[in-house]
Amino acid sequence: MHPAANSTPLERDARLLSAREHKISPGEIAIGVVIGRTSEFFDFFVYAIASVLVFPSLVFPYVDAATGTLYSFALFALAFVARPFGSLIFMAVDRRHGRGTKLTIALFLLGGSTMAMAFLPGYSQIGSGAAILLALFRIGQGLALGGVWDGLPSLLAMNAPAEKRGWYAMIPQLGAPLGLIVAAGLFSFFLVTLSQEDFLDWGWRYPFFVAFAINAVALFARLRLVATLEFQRLFESGELLPISVLETLRAQGRTVLLGAFVPLASSALFHLVTVFPLSFVTLFRDGSPVRFLAIEMAGAAVGLLAIIASGMLADRIGRRKLLSVSATLIGAFSLFAPRLLAQGQGGETIYMILGFALLGLAFGQSSGAVASAFPKRFRYTGAAITSDLAWLIGAGFAPLAALFLSTNFGLWSVGAYLFSGAACTLVALFTSRRSAIRNIEESDALNP
Repeated sequence: MHPAANSTPLERDARLLSAREHKISPGEIAIGVVIGRTSEFFDFFVYAIASVLVFPSLVFPYVDAATGTLYSFALFALAFVARPFGSLIFMAVDRRHGRGTKLTIALFLLGGSTMAMAFLPGYSQIGSGAAILLALFRIGQGLALGGVWDGLPSLLAMNAPAEKRGWYAMIPQLGAPLGLIVAAGLFSFFLVTLSQEDFLDWGWRYPFFVAFAINAVALFARLRLVATLEFQRLFESGELLPISVLETLRAQGRTVLLGAFVPLASSALFHLVTVFPLSFVTLFRDGSPVRFLAIEMAGAAVGLLAIIASGMLADRIGRRKLLSVSATLIGAFSLFAPRLLAQGQGGETIYMILGFALLGLAFGQSSGAVASAFPKRFRYTGAAITSDLAWLIGAGFAPLAALFLSTNFGLWSVGAYLFSGAACTLVALFTSRRSAIRNIEESDALNP
């Protein structure tokens, strides 16, 4: 038995509640995966929305609104930079102390870092210390996100029927639109019910408190699966073995790099329909944040349906073909759609609905695109690192880059930025066809 398979007391307690001798059903795993991913994305979107509506005036009031938002987006990117280091640290914890311990520490760090932002003092109180504290909390979120990889999406893929791999691969991705809907709904509630002064003073802080409670629920949902005998057997057999990150990179570096570029189209589009439009409309179109958050929630609902559709389509036409088609459509979308943001409410709505529809089709399958290339020994760690790098390369700096480009060169340049992401996805898919990766259709699901 691998030493990490020894249960911690927390895992043993969870096993008492959920122990079973029979094979874990895909439905049970799916519920745990959706709850876990929704909690992660909720934390993510709470911070993202505050990066536009709160932090520029709270932390950077000494510059104009556009510059303050650029500074805020620079701090936003820190989590994506820190995330691979979190994987490095928490994989070591996983090997030495077990997955239950790792998840508990990581989720408390994630929830604690998010909740700590609720107590953030402003520039008027502690000067530049506010930005330093915000940066530290954001780095804490990133490190924690590197540790919340639990292997459940891979476990879900391994338990999925052969003819339903695309369907089960899309299930973890449902957490993104669900997290956005809950986060945007909370902010909208406080924006509507409070004055602008009260919202900026204390109202914006409540969604950050909620994050801690949601993470506690997600922790239990994950532990009751991680602690099962079936999960432990898979762990012991090497299917979900936490190999050293450095060892994985030495042995599978090419596969990791290729996998990071396959989802670049969806990663770039992800922030160009969730974070950037809110900043552009708020800064340059004098739009109501509540109105635009409502459009975002409607778009997220469309994205949710598109993710579900991606599962059905992938099982009918194949994941590679779906990813190629969706990347091509995103490339076509990039040629005209960003300029719709300057065309009033109608243009904004069309941009968001179309963008979320394309995002759902691509995002629904992109995370599992190359995981089957990893040998069993490297599957668990390789999937985590690939996801980390995909988010860093494709999404981490997207809001900052898009706002900078649109401010200095116009919205057409945002389209060019998005087009480059779609091109990278198509090149990566073509390269994977000619490399050792032959079985992309049977890839396991990754965790973003």
